[in-house]
Amino acid sequence: MSATGAHGLVTAWKDPGFKAVLDSFYWNLPDGMPGVWVGRLRGAARMTRCYGPDFFRRVIEASANQAIGHFLCGGKEGVAEALKAAVGTRYSNFNVVGTFCPPFRDLSEEEFQELGRRIDQSGARIVWIGLSTPKQERFAHCLARYTQVNFLITVGAAFDFHTGRVRQAPAWMQAASLEWLFRLLMEPKRLYRRYLEIVPLFILLNLKEFFSITKHTYKA
Repeated sequence: MSATGAHGLVTAWKDPGFKAVLDSFYWNLPDGMPGVWVGRLRGAARMTRCYGPDFFRRVIEASANQAIGHFLCGGKEGVAEALKAAVGTRYSNFNVVGTFCPPFRDLSEEEFQELGRRIDQSGARIVWIGLSTPKQERFAHCLARYTQVNFLITVGAAFDFHTGRVRQAPAWMQAASLEWLFRLLMEPKRLYRRYLEIVPLFILLNLKEFFSITKHTYKA
């Protein structure tokens, strides 16, 4: 399961290999409001946002008193452990059975095998993956071959948000599809190149598709 926003959709357009990765997920959740708006314009009138960090929180809260093991995979060194502590303190869920901080490089097949064994031995049923797109989706796609858990779920910046390392945009900015602007202001050096490309390209591609559909409808 992947929480995918405009970044993931544009990357899928540019890279057929990554599109195949997204297509391999059982569900691709609309993580951002731009995708929701496009979906509604395309006829999905009841489409709503399923924001990765909020989805994580709700599942953690709902499963606090159930025997469902969670494995946290992502973030910089120490972030997953900090999230484990935050999950217990904030949501009274003490069922995090393991954590892992992936290196910046790609894992080898042997490393994926070892991680899969570690996850299965922990008793986890859900693996949460908090890396940036497209790394997290590719990571989940590879890891799925080596573990028998029920769910692998990518949730983007949820690890950083729920540990307080990165501030979340106010609700009104999220609703107005301005979260990208808030995050850009918070982390300009890291994000400006991404948004300089993603935002205009996402708009351009959807306008192109919209007018193409309108043109064909008019001809018909």
